[in-house]
Parts: sequence; structure tokens; C-alpha cells
Amino acid sequence: QVQLVESGGGSVQAGGSLRLSCAPSHYASSTYLMAWFRQAPGKEREGVASYDSVGRTLYTKSVKGRFTISGDSVNNTLYLQMDSLKPDDTAMYFCAATFGTLGSSLSAGSYNYWGHGTQVTVSS
Repeated sequence: QVQLVESGGGSVQAGGSLRLSCAPSHYASSTYLMAWFRQAPGKEREGVASYDSVGRTLYTKSVKGRFTISGDSVNNTLYLQMDSLKPDDTAMYFCAATFGTLGSSLSAGSYNYWGHGTQVTVSS
């Protein structure tokens, strides 16, 4: 069973930046698809960005140009750099992964493993 551990959440003012990290306990395959999702109170879980093991990325429209997803093969860590944060970005952010798959997906059903989440709060 793969465990995903997120870190890096916190509270910032609008316009600020945060970097989220996701460290899998191990990689079940050299090919993988990983993503960040978020869920605000009273709202459905939303796919934010995905990244696969060949470096393909996909972003939801509301974060394009502000967020950057990347992978570090040396540290085996997935990152989400979040710049120009807005109050609407306030949510619990979750890391998700599936192995043996390449591509792009912001659909929760594409992922088998989930972290417990890290809170991001952006104040105006």
C-alpha cells in the first residue's frame, strides 16, 4: 500500500505564495500519474493539476499561470508551487497518485491513492 504525505500548507495573505510537497512512501511503478486536488467547505473536490512520470502536466483553468506542478526524481517528491494566491484558493489540498499509468487527468476516479490533506488558507 502506497502512503502519500502532504506538507507545506499554511495561512497567507492574498498575493502570497506557498509550496506544497507530497512524498510517496514508495513508487509502485516507474510510470505514474499524480495530481493535486482541493476541497473547500461545502464544495466538491476539484482537480487542480496533474503530472506524470514523463513530465506531462495539466491544470484547471482557474490556476493556470499561477500554480506550477513538478516532480523531483531525486527526492521522490511532487510539488505544487502556488503563486498569486487568492482567497478562492482556500481549501484542503490533497495529493493523489496512480501507478502504471501515463497521461493527464483531473478526475478523482483516475487515482487509487490519496493523502490526508494539508490546509491552505488565503486571507484578503
